[in-house]
Amino acid sequence: MGKKLKAVQEKIETGKEYSLEDAIKVVKESSYTKFDETVDLAVNLGVDPRKSEQMVRGTVVLPHGLGKKVRVLVFAKGEKEKEASDAGADYVGSENLVEKISKGWLDFDKSVATPDVMGLVGKVGKILGPRGLMPNPKLGTVTFDIAKTVKEIKAGKVEYRTEKAGIVHVPIGKISFDADKLLDNAKTVISSIIRAKPATSKGRYLKKISVSSTMGPGIAVDLVSLGKGV
Repeated sequence: MGKKLKAVQEKIETGKEYSLEDAIKVVKESSYTKFDETVDLAVNLGVDPRKSEQMVRGTVVLPHGLGKKVRVLVFAKGEKEKEASDAGADYVGSENLVEKISKGWLDFDKSVATPDVMGLVGKVGKILGPRGLMPNPKLGTVTFDIAKTVKEIKAGKVEYRTEKAGIVHVPIGKISFDADKLLDNAKTVISSIIRAKPATSKGRYLKKISVSSTMGPGIAVDLVSLGKGV
């Protein structure tokens, strides 16, 4: 793999910034693995994530999804259980699920809860929280609108938040996607991040953007090519 990666890197012009469209094409052309890699967008923001008011986080529904099956767990009771099941949730319940999770079971990718069972879900908060699996009202995953939320997640709703270095990493699909679909997904994510700009953020907000695949190098994007709003 070392030789293959070196060959890929030799094709990429050092220091060059590509248009978003061309960056995605380079990422696709540079893929050398046998598995369907995830394509990732990395956005370096001019914020200080140590300050709570400058934490950038949100959700966005990708127009072309993520290209993978997302296993959704719903904490709910009564009529909301049926609503969750009908919407396509993979696991639905309350006390039974909390008990399974407390014993180490974590075979799901996203979790949603109705507000009335959050006291119960809190019992496994120390397990779910560090893994990014805890339902969160700010991300729309604590809600009574269960059907809509489950369908959005299944369709490709992704969460994002700034890491310690002020970088947001968001998956935008698979390497097997058409370049146009990856471009649509990337533009949708960037627009969402721009709308989430904190009021206290001063100076340049979008500092750097790069696109990469799971095993490939990061391809720098020319911010000027993105046009207005950057």
